[in-house]
Order: sequence, then C-alpha cells, then structure tokens
Amino acid sequence: MYKIEFGKSGLQLPTVAVGCMRISDKNEREVSCFIDTALENGANFFDHADIYGGGKSESVFGKAISGSLRDKVIIQTKCGIRQGRFDFSYEHIISSVNGSLERLGTDYIDVLLLHRPDALMEPEEVARAFDELKASGKVRHFGVSNQNPYQMQLLQSCLDMPLCANQLQFGVMHAPMIQSGINVNMYNESAVNRDGGVLDFCRLNKITIQPWSPMQYGFFEGCFIDNEKFPEVNSKMGEIAEKYGVSKTTIAFAWILRHPAKMQPVTGTTNPERLAACLKATDIRLTREEWYDIYKAAGNILP
Repeated sequence: MYKIEFGKSGLQLPTVAVGCMRISDKNEREVSCFIDTALENGANFFDHADIYGGGKSESVFGKAISGSLRDKVIIQTKCGIRQGRFDFSYEHIISSVNGSLERLGTDYIDVLLLHRPDALMEPEEVARAFDELKASGKVRHFGVSNQNPYQMQLLQSCLDMPLCANQLQFGVMHAPMIQSGINVNMYNESAVNRDGGVLDFCRLNKITIQPWSPMQYGFFEGCFIDNEKFPEVNSKMGEIAEKYGVSKTTIAFAWILRHPAKMQPVTGTTNPERLAACLKATDIRLTREEWYDIYKAAGNILP
C-alpha cells in the first residue's frame, strides 16, 4: 500500500481509506477480523461518522481497538447530520466530538469532517469549535464533506488550520467531477458543471478528495458490479480484470487511483475478502487506454 500526502496536514496516509459505515451490526470478533484484514494490507486509516449505525459503528470499533491497537490506527469521523436537518453550530460540533470520543474509547480523533453542507453555517462559529478542539488535543486535523469551492473558501476564511479533505461521491458510474472537464464548451448534459469545479479547486489547494460509495450508481441505488443493468461496463472491466488477474472490484478502485488527483477512495464493504480486493487496487496502474475504455463503457461519450 503506497501513501499519499493528506492535504496540507503533513501526514502520509494510505491511499485507500477503510469505511466503517456498515459495521454496526457486526460483533467484536467480526470487527476485529475486519480491522486485521485492513492492517495486514497496509490500510490503517478508518472512516467513521457519528450517525453510522446510530453511533454503534464507533462503539463496536472502539471496543475492537482498545489497548495498544489504538496507536496503530488513524481515525476519521464526521459530524453535522441530525434528524431532519444539518447542524454546524458550535454546540453541536463540540457535543458530537465528545460523543464520538466516548464511543471510540479514545481521547483524540485524528481527522474530523463536517458531514454535508449546512445552509445555516456561520463560519466564525465553526472556527470557534475547531479552535477549541484543536487546542484541547481532541481533534488534530479537519476537513469537510460534499462541499463546493465557495463553501470551502468561506469556511477557510475564518480558520487558522487548513481544510485537509473533502469527501465527494465519485466512481466509475458517478463521475460528474470529470465529465464536465472533458466536455468544456459543449452543448450536452455532461458539460454541465454541477460542483463549481471542485476537482480542480481541491488539486490547486492541496485538499485530498475522498471518493465515497465508489461502487454505487445513483444515490445509494446499488452496486454496479455484476449488475445486469450495466452489461457493457461490466464486460469491459471483466476483460481488464482478467488481464491483471484480479476482480472487477479491484479494477473499480484502480480506475479511481489512476487519476492524477491522488484521491483517497473510501471502501464500503464489511466482507474481509472484498475489502482485500479493494485494497489490492494499489498494486494496479491502469493504462491510459484502459482508463478511457472503462469511462466510455460506463456510458460516457467523448466530444
């Protein structure tokens, strides 16, 4: 597993993050196996959120890493989503972090992300919360999720620390971040800039993009791998997977990692074998032809 620079944090982190959204219904033994598989493959960066499993994902993970294992893992969690609303208030950020610390059984979080944009965000209030968490040692680094360039610039204008990451949905079957760049100045649907040029903004400002749900199509509509709705892309990925002696899951992650933005995709599986297949993507470097063949097989047309 090779490493990438994590924003402007000074950290060198694994290029694949291990998502923990779905571990809430697993027992401690199963979670330990899940963590061991990740660590054996060089992946020690684990992504959480206070809402995953209603907090149970953090709790079961915390029990599994109690003791000396805490020093071997890097924990990222998120806050800001509440029932029926988003909340970036000072009070909620502080309360959420304290709750995550308790559930995770640790006295610090390596990275905290704001989860989804809050239309009522007051950047000065967020800055006050971040300053307090940083000064107390409870959070070491900060970032956002699903934000466009102006939202990040507005927040950054009040912060003394850099935003290190932005989690955005991206993958073979959800690629508007690159579609608009390929179709500049064209009269077609793919030319529509839906995110304010967030990909190039993050690259210019050294903000690590963390693609979430890279195996999904639509908004949590399902996995596209071996899905009969997508025969062409599955056929092409199967052909390339056979060439490299890996699975289509591995190729799906390798496709993301081939992009020069040095993204850090987040896995979504709790199956140890499938997790290992995701992490194996770091050993594969697709050719330019293979990358574009997959892009076109996913239904995209080059201008």
